[in-house]
Amino acid sequence: MIEGARVTEHEYGADPLAQASEFVADGARWLHVVDMDRAFRTGDDNSEWIRRICGGGNVAVQVGGDIASVEWARDAVSAGASRIVLGTRAVLDPELLAMLVRDIGPGRVAVAVDVRDGRVALRDRDEPLAVMVSELVERARDVAVHTVVYRDIGRDGMLVGPDLEGAGVLAEQGLEVIVAGGVGALSDLEAARALGVAGVIVGRALHEGRFTLQQAIACSQ
Repeated sequence: MIEGARVTEHEYGADPLAQASEFVADGARWLHVVDMDRAFRTGDDNSEWIRRICGGGNVAVQVGGDIASVEWARDAVSAGASRIVLGTRAVLDPELLAMLVRDIGPGRVAVAVDVRDGRVALRDRDEPLAVMVSELVERARDVAVHTVVYRDIGRDGMLVGPDLEGAGVLAEQGLEVIVAGGVGALSDLEAARALGVAGVIVGRALHEGRFTLQQAIACSQ
């Protein structure tokens, strides 16, 4: 996936469970699993894969994939997700956000704040939205959610480094910030650690051997 869109597909392995097990064996304490079929609404069902990953080892699993419906949220929780990431679409609708958080519980929910060049954006729209990042954050706080996944769509899959400046602004507000999009080197993880964010989502850089998981864990502690 390049720039947060389904422009170019990269297949890194045919068995998601085997990949998850390898990460756990290498020391992962959390796995971030994205159901791309749900995110892109292909109609394919990956619930069983998610269930097997969640039950496959002593690891917490965070599940995302543009979660913006009660059905999708409940499916992820039923599959064993430790935490679900509600998509930016859900956060844009305060009533939907409140309903989803009530249904799942704020302790098992993070909200996605997707941006492009620092402005709130959706993957399938070129233009940024009128809503401000601060507004989305306040909506999360209003429903007692304090974990935010901050992602720059324009950097997603590009290995150019995440938007740590934007993530840092949120971290300074006392939020548990997980930054995503663009990690390409260990120096990105070192900078994130120095910034004080709660976590970093790493995908393509690991799959393409830019560094190992053990190296990533070591420089993040």
